[in-house]
Amino acid sequence: MITLMDGTSLHHAGLMGDTSVYELRGSQLHNRYYLLSGPGSRELLSAPEIVGFPCYTALLEETVAALRHLTDNGLGGDLDIFTILRGGLNYPLEEAAFRCGMRVRDMHFVSCERIAENHVIKGLEIKYDKIHPTRDRVLAIGDILATGDTLRHCFEHLMQKFLQKGGSIRRLIFFTIGGTRAFQIMEELSTKLSAIFAGFEGIDCFFFEGAFTVYEDKGVSGINHPDIDFGWKGGVVTPEFRRYIVDRPDALLEKCIIYDGGARRYQLPVHFEEVLEYWEGIRDRAHLIDIRALLEEKLGYAGPIEFEDWLDVTHLRGLEDLGSLWADEQTLLQRDIDLRAVAARRIASINNLKQQYEKD
Repeated sequence: MITLMDGTSLHHAGLMGDTSVYELRGSQLHNRYYLLSGPGSRELLSAPEIVGFPCYTALLEETVAALRHLTDNGLGGDLDIFTILRGGLNYPLEEAAFRCGMRVRDMHFVSCERIAENHVIKGLEIKYDKIHPTRDRVLAIGDILATGDTLRHCFEHLMQKFLQKGGSIRRLIFFTIGGTRAFQIMEELSTKLSAIFAGFEGIDCFFFEGAFTVYEDKGVSGINHPDIDFGWKGGVVTPEFRRYIVDRPDALLEKCIIYDGGARRYQLPVHFEEVLEYWEGIRDRAHLIDIRALLEEKLGYAGPIEFEDWLDVTHLRGLEDLGSLWADEQTLLQRDIDLRAVAARRIASINNLKQQYEKD
């Protein structure tokens, strides 16, 4: 598991409307990394019932806040948008740029399909692209990032197109519901871009609600998918999102932070099938699952844990007024949750929503 880099700390960088902006700082980080937390992203990342167009609108205010933060810090101006067709279409970059008064000069597309067998990704295939390389471009990208293989594959394709046509990239703005592997990927990508394009200024990377990790195995439940499902252990999650989830314990027990973004908006039957498969699996295995171990897995640490140790393991040291959040997490760890009853509620909720979309 790739965890948050040692020595990295989280700092509150400001409040833009209802969105908190945090900056991650660390001696090993050469790019700029931020966490965004707002009402829309908190709801999206906790409720698989949000499907269709609301998946797009849920991230709009937070994306606007991020671009305004860049503008306020002298990093605004014109940009191009690079879309990886699939989950990338869920990111409202064009509308957010318009609302911030930023001109979108060009739109670039790549269609990259996963080749998967039994939830295991076997490869990637680019079937279509629309790329118009020009000089001195600032590229904005939105994509779900777990292992990062799709981003690497697509960005390598993009860079080759720019090199072939004499274009250049000055800066990269990356938005992600993603994991800590983004740090290594962005650092390596920045080094490569600096070597290829003179005057490259670096990367601004924004995470919605947290820099998560991915499961290495099937987890305590025995049914999570390695390298696909997101978790909290070893990552850093905004205090607002931690509070939001602690106040909604059923959400803590979801399969992961987000189900496949593309399916949630464009292939709803596939999305409902995935959610139901998980909760039916939990229902059928409830008698085998150690609920305390499951809660510890979901919160990202073994408890009970002292406040000072909790600040270190959550990477939240330096932020203020977190005592009640720590205490409530410790209380949650002691709860005797009826896992089968939770599964029954979730199955009923998803089936009810599924029926609404199946009506003629």
